[in-house]
Amino acid sequence: MRALLSVYDKSGVVAFAQQLHELGIDLVSSGGTAAAIAEANIPVTDVADVTGFPPMLGHRVVTLHPKVHGGILADRRNTDHLRDMENHSLDLIDIVVVNLYPFSDDPSVDLIDIGGPTMLRAAAKNHEYVTAIVDPSDYEPVLAELKEAGNTSASLRKKLARKAFSHTTSYDAAIVKWLDAPSALAEETTKVELPETIHLSLQREEVLRYGENPHQDGARYSVTGETSWWDNIEQLSGLPLSYLNLFDADAAWRLVHDLGDGPACAIIKHANPCGVSLGEDLATAYQNAFACDEMSAFGGIVACNRPIDEATVEAMEGAAQADVIIAPDFADGVVDRLIAKRKNTRIIKAAVPEIDKLTVRQLSSSFLVQQRHHFAADADSWQVVTDRQPSTQELVDAKFAWRVCSYVTSNAIILAKDATAWGIGAGQQNRVSSAEIAAKKADGRAKGGVCASDAFYPFPDGVEAAAAAAVSVVVQPGGSVKDEAVIETANKLGLSMLFTGERQFRH
Repeated sequence: MRALLSVYDKSGVVAFAQQLHELGIDLVSSGGTAAAIAEANIPVTDVADVTGFPPMLGHRVVTLHPKVHGGILADRRNTDHLRDMENHSLDLIDIVVVNLYPFSDDPSVDLIDIGGPTMLRAAAKNHEYVTAIVDPSDYEPVLAELKEAGNTSASLRKKLARKAFSHTTSYDAAIVKWLDAPSALAEETTKVELPETIHLSLQREEVLRYGENPHQDGARYSVTGETSWWDNIEQLSGLPLSYLNLFDADAAWRLVHDLGDGPACAIIKHANPCGVSLGEDLATAYQNAFACDEMSAFGGIVACNRPIDEATVEAMEGAAQADVIIAPDFADGVVDRLIAKRKNTRIIKAAVPEIDKLTVRQLSSSFLVQQRHHFAADADSWQVVTDRQPSTQELVDAKFAWRVCSYVTSNAIILAKDATAWGIGAGQQNRVSSAEIAAKKADGRAKGGVCASDAFYPFPDGVEAAAAAAVSVVVQPGGSVKDEAVIETANKLGLSMLFTGERQFRH
């Protein structure tokens, strides 16, 4: 038997080569791998001695040769292949050990591996006979089978072939993504080009207890070669995270980090906010967020953008059970207090979430791709379209309400005052119903505050519902054919109305 070894990551490769040699397997290698094996006094043949050609073009061409690939690709039951092998003095290669330049670590043309993927794909294609190894963790199972049976099993070779093709697929996907990235010299723009093709390679990170429901299997995947904030969370207590815990916690964590610099708390239930507040301190922010909708907060996700301190814990102790509490950190003793009566609550320490350029959503067997959620218009560009002008504080609340509104399922209505959402109406088929739900939850607490609507009011009845909730300001995109009637109604009711010029639907 003959093994070809050419690896960038040399973890364990010398020890692996030593055991292959002890099993009577001839070793062929090149470059740094060959040098490391030779330094350990293990017999090894340099690839250049096999091909008759030295490395050339700055080491870009080393293994790209028929004496390498013929040995890997030969079908050993095909008499024509065997005749070619004999006529051209080619030796069979039974094991190919390759891992690639770390392109994702420092993307550049020089780190686009050519020879490595070519050998891996050739070995994986011919896995009926050839063992393709891309992961050092597979050295041990390969050695175990070689020692027991003198060869690897068909099932192991197939498994390793799948891993090899998966690896080269994700490697190529990373290169495509890099080539799609705008040049550093390109003019700055908020417009994100949607590429002609998108190549997603996903790696399973954790198997979940189940999916949305117990009869559905579920798992969390990450983009191969990339790290998301989810990969670095630290779960400090509680049951394992479920599919819906992850989904809702992601929504909560993104919202609470999009509210500005002050202490903030968001409580999420079924991916919708049921309480959001900015406060002078975190305890106040939590108390106000919880007070928005205490019933819905039960079993919800609590996200705080500041380390949770003793005062915040005291506020939480008399509140409803939370399934997940997520924060950047926790003061000494806080976690013990949180779980004293909530042993199943998942306590999570997490970093600031990254911002994706594109979002992908499955549509049966197709996919919808769009630019990530963001705000296209700055509040300075908003138009006051009514006779009454908003006060400085009302404008602050309008900005807060509009930001929260963009995280609520459409049709969305937010009633807010003093940087707290007191009424949230979500997911209704008409805007008036959302307004009625928001008003019922606010129960007068948004009096003199702001009503935010994620899309324009098609009729004046939505503005009348806002006035019935006793707000002073309405913020909405504008753009309806009924805008004049809507503005006239706002003037009659003594409201200020702001047009943002952008819609913020969320589905």
